[in-house]
Amino acid sequence: MAKYLPTIGMEVHVELKTRSKMFCSCKNGLGQEKQPNIHICPVCTGQPGTLPVPNQQAVEFVQLAGLALNCEINLKSKFDRKNYFYPDLPKGYQISQYDQPLCGKGHIELQLMGDKEQETKIIGITRIHIEEDTGKLIHPKGADHTLVDYNRAGVPLMELVTEPDFENGEQARIFCTKLQQICRYLGISDADMEKGNMRCEVNLSLHKEGEDRLSGTKVEVKNINSFRFVEKAINYEIERQTELLDKGEKIVQETRGWDSVKNVTVSQRKKESAHDYRYFPEPDIPPMEFSKEYVDSLRIKLPELPDAKEKRFTKEYGLNQADVLVLTAENDLAEYFEQVVSELREKIESHEIESPEDKVIKLGTNYIISELRKHLIENKHVIRDIKITPENYAELVGLVADGKINSSAAQAVLKEMYRTGGDPSQIIEEKNLGQMEDAGELETVVDNVIAANAKSVDDYKAGKQNALQFLMGQVMKETKGKANPKVVMELLHKKLD
Repeated sequence: MAKYLPTIGMEVHVELKTRSKMFCSCKNGLGQEKQPNIHICPVCTGQPGTLPVPNQQAVEFVQLAGLALNCEINLKSKFDRKNYFYPDLPKGYQISQYDQPLCGKGHIELQLMGDKEQETKIIGITRIHIEEDTGKLIHPKGADHTLVDYNRAGVPLMELVTEPDFENGEQARIFCTKLQQICRYLGISDADMEKGNMRCEVNLSLHKEGEDRLSGTKVEVKNINSFRFVEKAINYEIERQTELLDKGEKIVQETRGWDSVKNVTVSQRKKESAHDYRYFPEPDIPPMEFSKEYVDSLRIKLPELPDAKEKRFTKEYGLNQADVLVLTAENDLAEYFEQVVSELREKIESHEIESPEDKVIKLGTNYIISELRKHLIENKHVIRDIKITPENYAELVGLVADGKINSSAAQAVLKEMYRTGGDPSQIIEEKNLGQMEDAGELETVVDNVIAANAKSVDDYKAGKQNALQFLMGQVMKETKGKANPKVVMELLHKKLD
């Protein structure tokens, strides 16, 4: 039985988060409007006699993406008409780009787990261009007609085409995740696949081992609306084509859709080629020219990108890779973390916090990753939604680090802070959550516990260390978890040793 190897490339569409649409002044609602056809005008609905005017910000967004993805920024670019008829395309053509896109060749690096260690996989970028989005077809349940919503028509759309460098579905999934992260760091798109802000199409073919990798028949898979489904669709298509070839059947060049309910690809239509679209230069929009100085000015606007931020966090804060990946996954979370660290350092310098810096930063990291993210997930919030200021968060971390409240009390305080945005010290006072520090007060509790648990005392004196932990637990129980563990342990040793 012949061994077949996959050749996989991707086309990714990303809706750009500009204030207005691509060629008119209509509000860009990204097609998320609750009512149909409210953000439309003669331009985006293709009325006769109207003229398109390119959105400068959309062009800049695509060029920023190109720079972030190591692409060549073309100094000359133009728009073209892509001709095809479909009801959601009001003009009967789409203004896109063909032979002179905004961005040429580039690449993105993926970090993959190999058999023994992490490996770097480079995915080539063929081009990045800009175009307008189409409208949206709505099929009412049980109806014998189709409705068209043009709110999304004319939304600026970035299209990225990769080289056929993927070897499996996992690599494609990681690529899409990384691209989403970069788009969010740049602020050009939320790239939310569930909302249609980011749409992935897969081009896949199989070839026999030893033959040219592009010798197979290419199949396109559309309608993939999650990163997980990207991986599943590729894996399914590899299996489907392999089974057909093993039977001696031919692969049909076609467009297939992903059925996420049945987890299969289904045939949709014959695959179009470039010549089917009859591309020609858009006559209503002059060609664009850019200077090297302009490109340099864009380069200055680039923020610190995920890879650079990950390396800096590892070096500057001494964090492990797993923590760094969580903190840098979203730029807003990374910024919040750094604001908290800045506040912590100020409090340490002013002796408001007595614990060492490395301990405090590690504790702050753990609380953000575990406790704060737990509240974000439960409330379906993002970091921008929270009421807790970095200063108040740093204060809470300092109180825990210095042993002024225990872990359970800290969780209760954080919950209230998340709800109200209140000051941690005030919440602790109002709810009486502060630790018992007074040795005299605690000594009375310790004496009572020792008197009530003679067997555990005897066990400890016989060398059973677990008995000491039991006694500690009893003290914590009596004080409702408020006793300072360090002080309690000192008292127990003093009285029992």
